[in-house]
Amino acid sequence: MHSSALQTLLLCLPICGLAQGTFVYDQQSADETTPGGTTAPISSNQPIGQSFTPTLSQVGFIRLYLGDSVFNGIGATVYVNLRQDSITGPILSSTQPVFMPDAFVGHPDFLFASPVPVTPGAIYYVQPVVQSGDSNWAIVSYNYNYPGGTAFGGGQPTPPFDLWFREGIIVPEPSSIALALSGFACFAVLIRRHQNN
Repeated sequence: MHSSALQTLLLCLPICGLAQGTFVYDQQSADETTPGGTTAPISSNQPIGQSFTPTLSQVGFIRLYLGDSVFNGIGATVYVNLRQDSITGPILSSTQPVFMPDAFVGHPDFLFASPVPVTPGAIYYVQPVVQSGDSNWAIVSYNYNYPGGTAFGGGQPTPPFDLWFREGIIVPEPSSIALALSGFACFAVLIRRHQNN
């Protein structure tokens, strides 16, 4: 393959990579390389959650670090409320529920049906809720030193702890037509360069 053809092919790869949709993180207390320090059962510590201060004008997803604390053959279905004013304040929106099997430990994404408008610089609250299943389902917290908020347990702030969380928006994948047109354009450039050599 000629170097110009290889260059063209490499230029096309980022276009194809966008087809998955891209997570853009706004606020976070940690990332997937950061371990947790402690866990708290979600159901028995309600209202439990995390305050945060967005810089973007929308929230499209919440990622949390959750896990099964009692291996009893029962999974759990969890959703997340996005609240304003306080951990018990008005619910702006709730995510779609996510089912996790028994013995699950990980970082599930909780997606809103459509991005939720927020005011950059204002404080908002994330509240995980076990909809059904294992009432011992737990969330990870630690002294992550997130500067834009704090963890809440039993409705009370619990500094210096933060829940492990990430939030942001999802840049949607391009349409099939846009991907096809991009592919045809790359192919045409490749053919033209090959003919000129």
